[in-house]
Amino acid sequence: MKEHRVLIGDCIESMRTLPDNSIDSVVTDPPYGIRFMGKSWDGQDIEARAVYRASMPSHASACGPNGGHRSVAAEAGKYDLTPKGMRAFQAFTLEWATECLRVLKPGGHLLSFAAARTYHHMAVGIEMAGFEIRDQIMWVFGSGFPKSHNLKGDRAGWGTALKPAHEPICVARKPFSGTVATNMARWGTGGLNIDGCRVPAVDAEALAKNWDRDTTVDMRGGKFIGGKSGSIAMTAGASALGRWPANLIHDGSDEVVALFPAQAGASAPVMGTEPTANGFSGAVSYSGMRERVAGAFHADSGSAARFFYCAKTSPKDRHEGLAHPGPQFKMGTTLRTVETADTKGNNHPTVKPTDLIAYLCRLVTPAGGVVLDPFMGSGSTGKAAMREGFEFVGCEIDEQYAAIARARIEYEVLQQQVQKVESDQLDLFATA
Repeated sequence: MKEHRVLIGDCIESMRTLPDNSIDSVVTDPPYGIRFMGKSWDGQDIEARAVYRASMPSHASACGPNGGHRSVAAEAGKYDLTPKGMRAFQAFTLEWATECLRVLKPGGHLLSFAAARTYHHMAVGIEMAGFEIRDQIMWVFGSGFPKSHNLKGDRAGWGTALKPAHEPICVARKPFSGTVATNMARWGTGGLNIDGCRVPAVDAEALAKNWDRDTTVDMRGGKFIGGKSGSIAMTAGASALGRWPANLIHDGSDEVVALFPAQAGASAPVMGTEPTANGFSGAVSYSGMRERVAGAFHADSGSAARFFYCAKTSPKDRHEGLAHPGPQFKMGTTLRTVETADTKGNNHPTVKPTDLIAYLCRLVTPAGGVVLDPFMGSGSTGKAAMREGFEFVGCEIDEQYAAIARARIEYEVLQQQVQKVESDQLDLFATA
């Protein structure tokens, strides 16, 4: 099993302890620089960073040029959407992205989640640090909550915000000289793992006939594991390896699937990790798959089935490995109240699904490579890296979140060890 390290403290200071050209990829979910209903919604880490920097003398290397209390991160921590505040947020991004550029190997990719309203400032900060902006991946979902101020009286029916239905992911790459092939020969970085991230599919009719909520599928053999017994017919298509990975990922909800053209396969089950309440749109598991079945490709042109599917984080994924698992939130009248980690397990407000992060890590990290997450939070990237066989370095300023991250990562390590033992035992019996 690959090694993992958790560095406690300011991520910029922590990254400065890492050697140049020592990291293969950066996959991270930094603070977005926004507020929700006057409350800190996504960024306790950035606010803690602001307090930390404000407490330091002005000569400290982690502070801005005018002293800790005027550092760019402290300004960004205000979640101010005014031009001044967004310039500070962009400068904050530039600061951490500069360190990411230094520690990445030439050709190494950086994947960074963002909010729709502040993505452009984050992307510019990353670009100003010296990265090439290569693409933007959209994670589209149907469960967003409209944060709108609804007007009354003569203006009834008018509001101030659209329903959020996507999160953008910036795809950037550290520049290098020469060709991609030459760079990959030297550093192992620069390209994307296309075949390792292709999107297979199964025959919709066969799946519907055998479907129940406990169904999962071994894509290598087309056999059911759990649920009703049977087999799935793999359908032929344009590529025996599956569809080329796209810059769109979705949650498989009815709302999202219905947005795609009503062609053959448009309402068919899509590949994913968990079924939805009404059955088919959640589909079946294949995350982490490397081998592809010849002909495992559904004739689903125009449908959502041709894109990678990943639902939002499940309670099981969120709390695995913690002593006191439980729901993340308790509903209040106007704002969800975060429970304490001591009583309810993982209380981090922005946990990303492990399957999604694993897919992203696999896309940009060479086999056996090192993944860095400067904003580790509760450790989803570390957990995903362990699942994919990568090494991991995570930075986290909040010690309580770091403790949650360690527990989740170490639990994943244990699970991988158990699976290896079981696999070795099966191989032993198979050769006996």
